[in-house]
Amino acid sequence: MATRSREKAEMRRENADKRPRAIARYVRISSRKIKVVIDLIRGKSVNEALAILQFTPKAASEPVAKLLNSAIANAENNLDISRDVLYVAEVFANQGPTLKRFRPRAQGRASRIKKRTSHITVILDQAK
Repeated sequence: MATRSREKAEMRRENADKRPRAIARYVRISSRKIKVVIDLIRGKSVNEALAILQFTPKAASEPVAKLLNSAIANAENNLDISRDVLYVAEVFANQGPTLKRFRPRAQGRASRIKKRTSHITVILDQAK
């Protein structure tokens, strides 16, 4: 059975996106709450985005800022791209697995609590 796995792997490497990125998985904040924060920094330069995140009074701004710093470090160390020419090309938050917990209620009942998680991705690019 010939699957051409080497050729397919080579094709995937050629077509892979070369832009610097960072991914945070299983962040214990709902993706809806994170999307409010990441909409503020989409398309901005990295220095401007970090300044926005520093002064945003939301709980999601801390993990997003940490992730943005990680993406900047990936660009500088792995791809030799200067920090001054980088901007936030794409940023998105997907829903992760939900932790289901129970809370005791009146008359011996229990109600379900959904503790939502999310996966955040930041992709940077060079300004033209």
